[in-house]
Amino acid sequence: MDRLHQVRLAMMMLTRVPMGRLPDPAPTLAASAWAFPFVGIATGGVGWAALQGGLALGLAPALAALLALAAATWVTGGLHEDGFADFADGIGGGRDRDHCLEIMRDSRIGSYGVVALVLMIAMKAAALAQLGPQASLAAFVLLGLASRLLMLATLIWVPPARTDGLGRTASGVSAKAFVFGALATALCALMLGPSILPGLLVMALSAALLASLAYKRIQGQTGDVLGAVQSVSETVGWVAVSALLVG
Repeated sequence: MDRLHQVRLAMMMLTRVPMGRLPDPAPTLAASAWAFPFVGIATGGVGWAALQGGLALGLAPALAALLALAAATWVTGGLHEDGFADFADGIGGGRDRDHCLEIMRDSRIGSYGVVALVLMIAMKAAALAQLGPQASLAAFVLLGLASRLLMLATLIWVPPARTDGLGRTASGVSAKAFVFGALATALCALMLGPSILPGLLVMALSAALLASLAYKRIQGQTGDVLGAVQSVSETVGWVAVSALLVG
């Protein structure tokens, strides 16, 4: 039963899906972190259904792709995209560590955030449009799992940059939390075959580069950094999949 409540808390934190009231005492965020990757199953399923539904209705691939992104974003409330935009603003406009963190905490979006967000959405939509019907449910689920697994890895192995916020609240997560998501990701990858491995490697590389940049500029991770890792790695994954399967 504890595992179920931990999954519910993960869904409450990373999506806008109603999960009802948690028992008292509720599980801690650190205890629920193992379930973060599995949220990608829900978001991936919604995105796939929207894409295939749009194509079945005769929409152009580009419109169906945008519909899929809109549906997935509605489920998450744009949480990760918001973090990515804040990260881009902070890293792009910050003079030093404290200034970067100050900008990232600001709820307003700046020019760096706008440009980064538009480019990311455009790249993801273009990749999905190129794939069209080839964008399988397994691919949606895999990228949803893998991108959140990389987010979890950043949370586990990169120290928090602040004394508050999500990056700090969920810190102290055991490396064992990585195992469940890693196994699920591996099983899903097996369903798609060895051709998907280069895409997963590129996703991991993009996450490592972002985490390295965050550590260099702000000496750690924050909730915005975690959102950026998820958003960028998933986008890179779709670009890689489209290149591998279509290109």
